[in-house]
Amino acid sequence: MQVSAKPAPSPWSAPRLSMRWWPVFRRNLLVWRKLAVPSLVGNIAEPLMWLVAFGYGMGALVGQVDMATPQGQVAVPYILFLASGSICMSAMNAATFEALYSAFSRMHVQKTWDGIMNAPVRLDDVVLAEMLWAAFKATFTVTAILGVMLALGISHSPKLALALPALLLTGITFSCIALIFNALAKGYDFFTYYFTLFLTPMMFLSGVFFPRDQLPGWVLAVSGWLPLTHAVELVRPLFMDRWPEHAALHLSVLAGYAAAAFWLALALTRQRFAR
Repeated sequence: MQVSAKPAPSPWSAPRLSMRWWPVFRRNLLVWRKLAVPSLVGNIAEPLMWLVAFGYGMGALVGQVDMATPQGQVAVPYILFLASGSICMSAMNAATFEALYSAFSRMHVQKTWDGIMNAPVRLDDVVLAEMLWAAFKATFTVTAILGVMLALGISHSPKLALALPALLLTGITFSCIALIFNALAKGYDFFTYYFTLFLTPMMFLSGVFFPRDQLPGWVLAVSGWLPLTHAVELVRPLFMDRWPEHAALHLSVLAGYAAAAFWLALALTRQRFAR
């Protein structure tokens, strides 16, 4: 009697996740521990240079920035304005670099993923572990940067404790988006398109360096859909000792981006490993 072969599951099927992501995450953590200090220095050096050069240098020229709040226009020191935006940008960059260059090395160059999947670990769990690992590194980085900002006296708001969960969600969102491009890349050069065409414009359109209300109408409308915009809108008021407006909306948009991007990244990664 001829038995028909069972069709392969669709790459677009729902994620099949389990706690087997944890050993993969722990493996990355143990490897990273050997380079934790230089990694931390490298991750915080660039954002701190941005902060010093623009915050103190340009801040001396700009002085204060007028921001619209429910109570009306408020003058905010430029160093505070920049710090609250740049820490979101740092979470974005740290998660992106880890989910692109490091994850691609483990997936394609070093073949670490192939070795892991010789054990009873699904590809879905490996992708989940890589996403959470990139988000963890982003959170670790911004925690160190936030400590430096507190030491510099940029903000002493007690509400900053709530900035870390928002920054963790930001790291999750951008690690999921980066994993899409990781699944599509044939080499490291491919990531240049992502940085040039997506991340760099978003840095300038999301209110990191100047208020978004100075943008032309149609550009302002586009910027309202960018995930970094919603991260900044969540974190900046906390630096100013205020509660963010429409916090549920911003959280929902970031979570929606993360869920959709993770599903797409997983489907594309499944297709890549099925070839």
